[in-house]
Amino acid sequence: MRNRIDTLAAVRNFGILAHVDAGKTTVTERILYATGTTHKRGEVHDGTTVTDFDPQERDRGITIFAAAVSCAWDGHRVNLIDTPGHVDFADEVERSLRVLDGAVAVFDAVAGVEPQSESVWRQADRYGVPRIAFVNKLDRAGADLDRAVASIRDRLHPAPLVVQLPIGTEDGFTGVVDLVRMRSLVWHDGEGTAVAGEVPEELRAEALRRRRALEEAVAERHPAALEEFCDREALSAETLTAALRDLTRGGDGVVVLCGSAYRNRGVEPLLDAVVSYLPSPLDVPAVRGVHGGAEERRPADPEAPFAGLVFKVSASPTGRLAHVRVYSGTIEKGDTVRDPGSGRIERVARILRVMADRHVQLDRARAGDIVALVGVKSARTGATLCDPGAPLLLEPPVAAEPVVSVAVEARRGTDTGRLAAALARLAEEDPSLVVRTDGETGQTVLSGMGELHLEVAVEKVRRDGGPEVTVGRPRVACRETVTGAVRGFVYRHVKQDGGAGQFAHVVLDVEPLGPEPGVTGFEFRSAVTGGRVPQEYVRAVEAGCRDALAEGPLAGHPVTGVRVTLTDGSTHVKDSSDTAFRTAGRLGLREALRACPTVLLEPVAEVTVTVPEEAVGGVLGDLAARRGRVGGSQSRGGAAVLTATVPLAELFGYATRLRGRTQGRGTFTSRPAGYAPAPAR
Repeated sequence: MRNRIDTLAAVRNFGILAHVDAGKTTVTERILYATGTTHKRGEVHDGTTVTDFDPQERDRGITIFAAAVSCAWDGHRVNLIDTPGHVDFADEVERSLRVLDGAVAVFDAVAGVEPQSESVWRQADRYGVPRIAFVNKLDRAGADLDRAVASIRDRLHPAPLVVQLPIGTEDGFTGVVDLVRMRSLVWHDGEGTAVAGEVPEELRAEALRRRRALEEAVAERHPAALEEFCDREALSAETLTAALRDLTRGGDGVVVLCGSAYRNRGVEPLLDAVVSYLPSPLDVPAVRGVHGGAEERRPADPEAPFAGLVFKVSASPTGRLAHVRVYSGTIEKGDTVRDPGSGRIERVARILRVMADRHVQLDRARAGDIVALVGVKSARTGATLCDPGAPLLLEPPVAAEPVVSVAVEARRGTDTGRLAAALARLAEEDPSLVVRTDGETGQTVLSGMGELHLEVAVEKVRRDGGPEVTVGRPRVACRETVTGAVRGFVYRHVKQDGGAGQFAHVVLDVEPLGPEPGVTGFEFRSAVTGGRVPQEYVRAVEAGCRDALAEGPLAGHPVTGVRVTLTDGSTHVKDSSDTAFRTAGRLGLREALRACPTVLLEPVAEVTVTVPEEAVGGVLGDLAARRGRVGGSQSRGGAAVLTATVPLAELFGYATRLRGRTQGRGTFTSRPAGYAPAPAR
């Protein structure tokens, strides 16, 4: 048992999170180089990175697909997932966070917290993933560690615990002062490892001041550290390290490090921090699942029954791969596993340790491992795989709701079947892509998270040997909602056509879910008294109401932002049934929605535009023409940063227009900001 625990304690499963272009992939490449996994530093601009191996990633210079790699550092097994930073691929981040124990959030030392930095931080909050922060690109002009830390504190609201002081600024950045051990770490050009030494004399006073501030911040939040601080008025390096570990794993603080990944400075201390502060599989709560309607927990023990979660499915030259986080037990090549969701039992043909697009065959995988399985042909993203004799169903990651759609069709009629198969494979690999057939036009509609998301998906069909495809203009996924209430709406469902009939009588109140249009969601309540509608029929009415939300009265879009209250009803001793009341709920709510004042909602995005100062006027005018509402403006390093809320439909083609107005110097990022009423047409 001791050896098993020692092995698990030496595992770190973490992801790299950041805004696009903050340097996530470069950090990953330098980690692989520092650990000896690769012998040449890969560069994004050269298309030579390990994790950005897809041709589209190398062509576009961005991370599109989450990629897992594995390496060793200081006696620890490090499993790392490099995640995308573009908002269109946020669902890849969501699925990765579901199976990770920790994360490194990378921030640009010039820009600080950017829009997608905030989005991925909130995603990690939802899963309770402990984080450390790495302020990257300290060698850039305008880099400022303190300003970046202030933006982390102000916009993300953690307690940043800065454990390093930069040596030099911008081009002169050569190393850091380690405030925990009070030593300097300097990287000389052409050398990959740091040279440790004394704190430079000119930085000693500042280093002591910052060390004191760190001790006070830690003592304020950690009881054991406070006790030592009160006794000695200082903290030892050992106590400080232990306290930082506890605060990180408990979510009460975020350790902040700094460096320049491109120049290979600060990577080894970052790896040391991952090992020291982020949790092992033993430090996180036992995974929770459901069996027989009751909750069950499985510890991270190789001797427990096997349970794992499929968080990604992909195709490779070696076959269909199901990427699995093993939460408990041990699985060996040739074992059979059960998918409790579908009830299917399948045999594991091979177990692979994933190195981006390369794989190393394993005989077995144990609790805490992240591996790929070959042979589990029916398992989908979010599926649980477990020991057939000890079934357990784990909670899957939630797939995001698509907001943009395009019509796709094969250029040649004979390729329709091939296109359908290719789109089905896409949707299997990426659950945030939805394929459906439009009931009115008969067109095949592909829906996703954004214009780039759909562009990448269609290009993937072409590059993977699929048919030539014609793509229609993107359309946004609108919603409908009510702006007023209807109370006491009576609906009676009576059907008699021989044999047992159907009878259901319901009285519904329908009202907006929030005071302003744009609130999403659905809420159902029952206020029936005296047992006039039995509880099992109440559940059937709720199911029927949810069915009715699929098509609204205005234009057939899904309905959201509605509260329905069942206030009364009646039954028939023979003819009432679940089916009758579900039908009454569906048809009754449809009729009630027609009687309500209703508006169309369109998706909106929060846009951050960075432009030269002289182009601000033209850009503001263009945003206004796109129905944008400007929320603020600030100066940053000679450029203006504008924030605005813009309807998503107006952002199609905006990148090209912005480049034209700013002579190629303007950039923008966006993230979903919910829904807002669309103008009357």
